[in-house]
Amino acid sequence: MSTTMANAQTISRKWYILDATDVSLGRVAVKAAHILRGKHKPEFTPHVDCGDHVVIINAAKAVLTGKKLEQKKYYHHTGWIGNMKEVKYSDLMQTNPEKAMMLAVKGMLPDTVLGRNQLRRLRVYKAAEHENAAQKPEVYPL
Repeated sequence: MSTTMANAQTISRKWYILDATDVSLGRVAVKAAHILRGKHKPEFTPHVDCGDHVVIINAAKAVLTGKKLEQKKYYHHTGWIGNMKEVKYSDLMQTNPEKAMMLAVKGMLPDTVLGRNQLRRLRVYKAAEHENAAQKPEVYPL
């Protein structure tokens, strides 16, 4: 009996929809990262990009539990001296919930070329309408 190793020629990619309505932001991000890496497939190979496409809808309706809305902050540096910027998640979820979801999923993927390629297959939408109906995505249960 031999172990099957996936490669770029044998991979078939599917499209999945995750609905973030009334679900914790982190739980949706975990499922999305799992699908993007391809860990739900029996032929998962860590060094091969064998994941699927993920469409997250209703990102604005995702929930942050506890006091995370007031206490959790997103930091980034502009590149200039002394310009460390911080944004509270309460502001981020009101103005740009797609970015909050994207950051959560990005933190769960590897910090390599493989992870960056996997993140390109993620689409996040604030509301229930999305532009990927032509790909016929399946609903993935949370």
